[in-house]
Amino acid sequence: MDEKTSRHFAEIIELAQSVFENVTYAIDTTPNRSILRIEAEYGKYQILVTELLSDEMRKYRYYVMRGNWVEAGFDNAPDPRALRLKYGKIGEEHAGENIPHLHREDKTQLYLTEEMTFENFVHWLKTNL
Repeated sequence: MDEKTSRHFAEIIELAQSVFENVTYAIDTTPNRSILRIEAEYGKYQILVTELLSDEMRKYRYYVMRGNWVEAGFDNAPDPRALRLKYGKIGEEHAGENIPHLHREDKTQLYLTEEMTFENFVHWLKTNL
């Protein structure tokens, strides 16, 4: 894992430990990518974070759970519903494209968003829950 990625993950872990309780984390690294996974508690909520960095991309999943219920889930995956919402259809020209979006109400609602950082996620959490 390169120094920039190490520093990025350390900053996320430090912020998580300052805001959440019972923070656990794991880092998985290969020559091609590095993944940080965090589990924590925030009041009555469980926080699940995945941050993947590689030379080609940055992917993330920031989820707020209440038991098995998805209170909010930010990610930038190639979700078919997000693709349809952004482009009006799902076509080969956008297959596999990461679309930043937010899941609400146990994934029954989906909203397009700007790309999210962990710091912005924490701010959203403090403001909205």
